[in-house]
Amino acid sequence: MLRFFPLVWKNTLRNPRRTVLTVSSLALSLCLLGLMMAIYYAFYVSETPPAQALRLLSRNRVSLTMSFPSFYMDRIRKTPGVKDAMPWQWFGGTYKDARDPKNFFPRFGVDPKKLFVIYPEIKLPEDQKATFLADRLGCIVGRPLAQTLGLHVGDRLTLMGDIYPMNLELTVRGIYDNELGAETMFFHWDYVREALPAARKDVLSTISILAESPETVARTTSAIDEQFRNATIQMRTETERAFGLAFLGMLGNVKLILLSICAAVTFTIMLVAGNTMAMSVRERVREIGILKTLGFRRGQILSLILGEAAVLSILGSCVGGLLASGLCTLIRGGPALNNQIKTLSLQAPVVAAIFAAGLGIALTSSLFPAWRASQVTILEGLRANE
Repeated sequence: MLRFFPLVWKNTLRNPRRTVLTVSSLALSLCLLGLMMAIYYAFYVSETPPAQALRLLSRNRVSLTMSFPSFYMDRIRKTPGVKDAMPWQWFGGTYKDARDPKNFFPRFGVDPKKLFVIYPEIKLPEDQKATFLADRLGCIVGRPLAQTLGLHVGDRLTLMGDIYPMNLELTVRGIYDNELGAETMFFHWDYVREALPAARKDVLSTISILAESPETVARTTSAIDEQFRNATIQMRTETERAFGLAFLGMLGNVKLILLSICAAVTFTIMLVAGNTMAMSVRERVREIGILKTLGFRRGQILSLILGEAAVLSILGSCVGGLLASGLCTLIRGGPALNNQIKTLSLQAPVVAAIFAAGLGIALTSSLFPAWRASQVTILEGLRANE
């Protein structure tokens, strides 16, 4: 069948405008399909980065917004399989003008001495780290966030409290890098705790935990929750990845949204490919009759037309894959709602899925027009008007 490839290629390019428009529509559809599959793969299939795989987050079982006694952290530290733990407190508050979206960024109160143990991927110059550890009014910010806000080491910033009845007067003591996301500000939790009313001093909302090894993560998670099973306030502990997906799930059923978009795009591609091949076959009935007079059999006619669909799908898949890869790079460099976004890329299974989807849809949608063309008799073909 390869000997007929020149004929297939020539037929594909016989109407350049239609070919360009068809390939473009296929490419855009497959680009969107590829991007959705890449996001799905990053969220639910890809391997967890080694540093993140060791981290757990523990919170009130009822709701993330509800607190629990701070002495729970001491009990968690003594749980078999736990290497270390620290507060992981969302401060909230307002930075400058709340109406400007860039002024909204994650800001967490932590134990600075534990931060670099539990998050070893945070890279901070040693002199800046020492200054941050020594200054209870200091904070560190990620490099992308510092660039967005125009912050430099030594700058002062104010967070006006809303969840907590106080304003934070902080000094930037360091700018860090982190391959898993650096859009967060960290400050000393003790600074906030000491200024809180007595009733709020000894409660926490989240604890970040470092497990001893990947093999002990599941066992440690169960052990932490089990020791509070009969307590007044029960805990829910999960991996950092699962916690991030659960937080993202507050926006809705992300998995269903991604799958629905993929289904809609697939249906659209089928319509585009089917319509293109139907138009191509309708205008070539006489040509098919001539091919049959030259000895072409039904199976060969069918293969020629399906071959055209395959060529169009391959061209569309190549262009769509390149566009999807560019979008992944663009999204990966932007703000991250979830750490898994920082791993977003077109992995080999996703690339294979793009080509398989493009080829499968093109062949399926063109099968009926191709079959109809193969059934045209010599007489019907020669009697057809151009």
